[in-house]
Amino acid sequence: MNTTAQTLRFNYHAILAIYRFEMARFKRTLWQSIVTPVITTSLYFVVFGAAIGSRMGDIDGIHYGSFIVPGLIMLSLFTESLNNASFGIHMPRFTGTIFEILSAPVSAFEIVLAYVGAAATKSILLGMIILATANLFVPVHIEHPLWMAGFLLLVATTFSLFGFIVGIWAKGFEQLQFVPMLIITPLTFLGGVFYSIDMLPDGWRTFSLFNPIVYVISGFRWSFYGTADVGVGISLAATLVFFLLCLGLVWLIFRTGYRLKS
Repeated sequence: MNTTAQTLRFNYHAILAIYRFEMARFKRTLWQSIVTPVITTSLYFVVFGAAIGSRMGDIDGIHYGSFIVPGLIMLSLFTESLNNASFGIHMPRFTGTIFEILSAPVSAFEIVLAYVGAAATKSILLGMIILATANLFVPVHIEHPLWMAGFLLLVATTFSLFGFIVGIWAKGFEQLQFVPMLIITPLTFLGGVFYSIDMLPDGWRTFSLFNPIVYVISGFRWSFYGTADVGVGISLAATLVFFLLCLGLVWLIFRTGYRLKS
């Protein structure tokens, strides 16, 4: 068999082995991975959807409790994608087993596909569970289900790639929490999870448009109710740009060996 044919062949056994290992870790931490985010999201519905939502009018003709559903799904999706992917690749670096993976007949693409695929699977599963939970509290209508599914997959993959980068960049477990807690979570809360940016004064609305999370939440909310703070095409383009940027950074990491062997 020639070299080109060997290059084009995937090492499916290696991909499946890494993927299964990550999913097994997910099962071992089921309480932390599923139950805790669902309880937290349920509390958001109780506080914001019931207590505060009953005192607020509709937003763009949508009941407030229903309006916040897409944003809460995205909030959990961002956090879990980052945490799962970053922890998944950081642990082999921490224990030293990363050298076994790098020396095995597994390409960089296959390594990334396995880790990012597992992280995206976990976060999408969590998103679906939260969507089902939301239906227990408020009526939820999905106007564009295919867009919702495709956009959910794109966002989960993108932020899992970002988490993979964070996991390689982080020198310790403290740094693993730095980006999700001190950057992504604040940007998400300021990105329209609980409100439409059209409700803000002109100055603050313009400022919010520099927040990339606004475009992700807006695009996802459009799939539910057909309404968005920014054009759905712009939301898709912004998400794709971030995806390609993360993809380029991952390629650069394996190209240069950045922190993979140290």
